[in-house]
Amino acid sequence: ALVGVAGACLFFGDGVITPAISVLSAVEGLEVSSPELQEFVLPISAIVIVVLFALQSRGTASVGRVFGPVMAVWFVVIGLLGLVEVVRNPTVLLALSPTYAVAVVVHDHWVAFFTLGAVVLCVTGAEALYADMGHFGRQPIRLTWMAYVLPSLVLNYFGQGALVLADNTAVVNPFFLLAPDWLRLPLVVLATAATVIASQALISGAYSMARQCVQLGFLPRMTVSHTSATEEGQIYVPQINTALAGGVLLLVFAFRTSDSLAAAYGIAVTGTFLCTCFLAAVVFRRQFHWSRWATISVFGALFLLDLVFFTANIVKVPEGGWVPLVLGLALIAVMTSWKRGRDLLLARWQHDSLPLASFLARLPRSRIVRVSGTAVFLTGNPEYVPNALLHNLKHNKVLHERVLFVTVLNLDVPEVPQAERSSVEQLAPGIHRVVIRYGFMESPNIPRDLAGLRVQGVDFDPMQVSYFLGREVLVPAMVPRMPIWRLWLFLVMARNAVSATEFFRIPSDRVVELGVRVAI
Repeated sequence: ALVGVAGACLFFGDGVITPAISVLSAVEGLEVSSPELQEFVLPISAIVIVVLFALQSRGTASVGRVFGPVMAVWFVVIGLLGLVEVVRNPTVLLALSPTYAVAVVVHDHWVAFFTLGAVVLCVTGAEALYADMGHFGRQPIRLTWMAYVLPSLVLNYFGQGALVLADNTAVVNPFFLLAPDWLRLPLVVLATAATVIASQALISGAYSMARQCVQLGFLPRMTVSHTSATEEGQIYVPQINTALAGGVLLLVFAFRTSDSLAAAYGIAVTGTFLCTCFLAAVVFRRQFHWSRWATISVFGALFLLDLVFFTANIVKVPEGGWVPLVLGLALIAVMTSWKRGRDLLLARWQHDSLPLASFLARLPRSRIVRVSGTAVFLTGNPEYVPNALLHNLKHNKVLHERVLFVTVLNLDVPEVPQAERSSVEQLAPGIHRVVIRYGFMESPNIPRDLAGLRVQGVDFDPMQVSYFLGREVLVPAMVPRMPIWRLWLFLVMARNAVSATEFFRIPSDRVVELGVRVAI
């Protein structure tokens, strides 16, 4: 689990660094076409970033109509620019022979090692490519990558190499110098649009990752808005959007150039590679039942390769590589503190709560007045009576005619089949236990799923339902069971988390909240 948390945190760091370095590198093309425009690079980059994040609430579906044609033109243009230069200087194709790489490793291995720190920037994007696969599917990505994107990129990289071989002064910015003078300014505009679109993949991936972390219990509840009526995976998380926008702008004005950010970018990406390689090995071993030898042979080799790239980038820590490490450690502290705090809170609930079996055994002999209507009580542990019910009995001294104890379970699967969504068990006359299951890529909707219980014989009228929720006021215990800084972090997140009413999409006019102070 810790490796998964570390990988998620590094990916969030990647989501901050990628838009910053991408937009900066594109807008810096202005310096190549007109050096006097250098002072406008930062303001233009900031404006582009602000507009990019401001448009996120509209969803990728609405802007996707522009993204597709722009990217199609982008890859054609960069492929043709590279092809023209390769035709002029075809000797660059000798680089296809591995003998040159072997010679560099043998005769100057330190140069080869440090070169890997720069080479890794040519293969970045793979970690973003699969972060949002739910939006497109595996086959479209495979087809587009192999038949269109990869050939265009290879041609452009070879073209840049051919240009530098012909004129070593072009090393300052070989990409934009591939274009003739009249095309450089339009190329800057096209590159900026392309980098905005490339950043979109990381931003959308960050939304999906955040929702999965919430469902798995590593982050507090957040607002999740669906931006598409047909694609369940297209979402918008305003809290994550604001945090990313602030982080990207901070990096742009702190580092000021894309070269300065390159070190930070390399560590974030290669660190993500390491975590995902390890997790992939676990998946293939447990889910696909690979033998231990096959798993170690395949993923061990990949892990060593990723480790070499990561080590080559570690030396850049003083130059800016500390940024993703600091971001990653901070986010790991946030996630682990939330997880630990929730575990302690659950343990305190179990300690103070009344076992459900005892409550049901006493119910027939009690003089509790039953009133008409349906009451829904949310409970994290189906074996105990919700505190909201106990407080309602204590103060109002009534129990509804129909009572549903509802427990939401978040499973370690992307989506739960509709047939397995909910299960119902009758505990006593008019009292049912309901378990609703969601995958980590799904957003809960309790009223909708409770309405589906009618086919299972539960009389459920949405207009006659009252939802009773417990609102805990968390305070530090006399002897805290967490370090003070972790406890403070947990309390801050708990107080700013989205309410259960909003998160579970419960109509606010049908909610009754009963508060209680809880010391942890």
